[in-house]
Amino acid sequence: MKLLKNEKSRGYTPLFDENLDPANQIHGDYKEGYYIGIEVSEDQSDAQKPFYGPNKWPSEDILPRWRKTMEKYHQEALEVSRSVSRLIALALGLDINFFDQPEMLGNPIATLRLLHYEDDNYGLQICKDKDAKPQIWEYVPPLKGAFIVNLGDMLERWSNCFFRSTRHRVLGNGQERYSIAFFVEPSHECIVECLPTCQSEKNPPKFPPIKCEDYISQKYKDTHADLSSYA
Repeated sequence: MKLLKNEKSRGYTPLFDENLDPANQIHGDYKEGYYIGIEVSEDQSDAQKPFYGPNKWPSEDILPRWRKTMEKYHQEALEVSRSVSRLIALALGLDINFFDQPEMLGNPIATLRLLHYEDDNYGLQICKDKDAKPQIWEYVPPLKGAFIVNLGDMLERWSNCFFRSTRHRVLGNGQERYSIAFFVEPSHECIVECLPTCQSEKNPPKFPPIKCEDYISQKYKDTHADLSSYA
């Protein structure tokens, strides 16, 4: 709790801090986590933006070399994300480097989140058709040396539902579960609107344009505990 998350969502998040399924999780999600983002010193102008700023780190005496390891992992995970974005660009009929532009993933909001589910072991499940009734859930088996890539709501808006965001959840199984999630969003100023290759007269844009910063800020507000609740 000495490293409790700050207003930039950096640091420790206790049990029940996040509530992604209020219909079934009355008190919140039964997991704790730790947020790590792109390191931005307080004297930089970007530090005034939401989700940007210095990270909160435990002392070297408590966790030797932990900061260096996490920063290296964050850097490598971001490069993997950019590689995936190039495949997505090709699939959408765009230039391979489309998402590498400065206003997109050239200056992204990228957050590493270390998660620990304390109750029972939680197994990841996905729902391939989130509009189906009833929804059908399938377990995702872990593969050694592999990453699981879930697409988000932002890409669904961008691609006009050509790509759908991945509805997913975790269920208890009998043991503790640790996971490392990495979230990548475009820059704060990026206007997410239907891509030209994803619309036509018969398939007009399904979502209005929205600024990335506004969209993510509202998402956090809707799903995370207010800092004042820890006072």
